Amino acid sequence: MTEQTLARLDRGAPQPLWEQLQADLNRRLERGEFVDSFPGEMQLVADYEVSRHTVRAALRALRETGVIESARGRQPRVAAPRITQSQGTLYSLFASVESTGHRQRSVVRRLEVFADGVVASRLGLEESSPLVYLERVRMMDDEPLALDRVWLPAEVAAPLLTVDLSATSLYGALEAHCGIRLTGGTEQVRAVVPTSAERRTLGIGADVAALHLERVGTSLGRLVELRRTLVRGDRYALVTDLASPDRVQVTAES
Repeated sequence: MTEQTLARLDRGAPQPLWEQLQADLNRRLERGEFVDSFPGEMQLVADYEVSRHTVRAALRALRETGVIESARGRQPRVAAPRITQSQGTLYSLFASVESTGHRQRSVVRRLEVFADGVVASRLGLEESSPLVYLERVRMMDDEPLALDRVWLPAEVAAPLLTVDLSATSLYGALEAHCGIRLTGGTEQVRAVVPTSAERRTLGIGADVAALHLERVGTSLGRLVELRRTLVRGDRYALVTDLASPDRVQVTAES
């Protein structure tokens, strides 16, 4: 093992040893060598016969690129998959997960009707209007990804009360059972500090960030959805395509 490992590092090359080590670990990861576990610092020091400083520099680079995860006092591990979501379109978390080849399912915690004056007002309804409330833990494979809370007007969403929403998208169910198709809306994203209960639900520690997504969805101009989703920052990223100011101005004037 050691002779084969040492052959991968060229101590006479201009490239620093830590960069060579990083590149070699990436190659080994691509070959699936670390399915069961990723080697710790001292094992890498012994295998490659390099300093601990060199190993730490390589591991730091792997962490920064999202290849591995590690924390003080914990052995590094291969990073779990991350969902990358483009902004500017009306997306479904269900479809986003499945498009990456991972299994999506939901644990339905609550599905009921009640009144909430504040939420009803956000949806342009009388404060006493009944609402369908859906609360789910969204799973990617067997790991929690997000805590999803949705309110919808009961007058249009009541048929959902008898639908199994553990293995289907809410938007698909709305169209199939209620004849409602979302056509637009707005979404606000901000960083939050989850409560201890939310951290337990998502299976994350105090060192993991979270994003709070609040969406107001519309169907042909009518407000039909208020959604608040708490999603793990280590499993989810938002991407936006940017245009130059000149291009935006030309488009606006044309």
